[in-house]
Amino acid sequence: MNTKQEKLDAFGRLLDIMDDLREKCPWDQKQTLESLRHLTLEETYELSDAILQGDLQEIKKELGDVLLHLVFYAKIGSEKESFDIADVINSLNEKLIFRHPHIYGDTIVKDEEEVKQNWEKLKLKEGNKSILGGVPKSLPSLVKAYRIQDKVKGIGFEFHDAEDAWKKVDEEIQEFHEETDPVKKEQELGDVFFSLINYARISGINPDSALERTNLKFISRFQKMEGLADEQDLKLADMSLEEMDVLWEKAKRLS
Repeated sequence: MNTKQEKLDAFGRLLDIMDDLREKCPWDQKQTLESLRHLTLEETYELSDAILQGDLQEIKKELGDVLLHLVFYAKIGSEKESFDIADVINSLNEKLIFRHPHIYGDTIVKDEEEVKQNWEKLKLKEGNKSILGGVPKSLPSLVKAYRIQDKVKGIGFEFHDAEDAWKKVDEEIQEFHEETDPVKKEQELGDVFFSLINYARISGINPDSALERTNLKFISRFQKMEGLADEQDLKLADMSLEEMDVLWEKAKRLS
């Protein structure tokens, strides 16, 4: 692997290239913080896909794309004379040191849970008015629920174990089935999802990863089913559900 100096040289070269692009490339010159935002989200999801696929070479590529965006934002910040990449990194360094007193101070922790609890308490000392203040509003709902639950866990607001959390799932499902008002039924369904996510988290399962893997599995099997239909000169839209189920079972066996 590369030496520390080689890593620093590579990062310095990236900064030089960013300067060149911002000065000479018509597309790069036009970009703003706002115009890059949706592209950054896209790159982040592409990185997420690569991670789920376990493709290390693709992860390397997507990390580069995300890093480019971070450097781009910092470059624009420097043009506005607000901050540059050194300010970004120094701020991060100081935050990491402050939030790890068990490494850079005298605090003693016995396990990961105490580290997370200290982390949330220190964030409040930094000026956050609420434990949940740092949860981004634009997070996808499933991810947001997970982060909310994980954060309140940091101050001890948590079920004792997964069994207790599953009892809450059962309770919410029962309330969902008993509700007849459409508006309230939607609310109850939200409670079911929230409690399921909580159970998964306490059980050590990332619900977002679990759901995405199921999405990918379904896509793969459905596309195999489409292929089987094509081989028989059949169109799924013209088939009955029972006929499609036969192909679905064959597709599952091919997975």
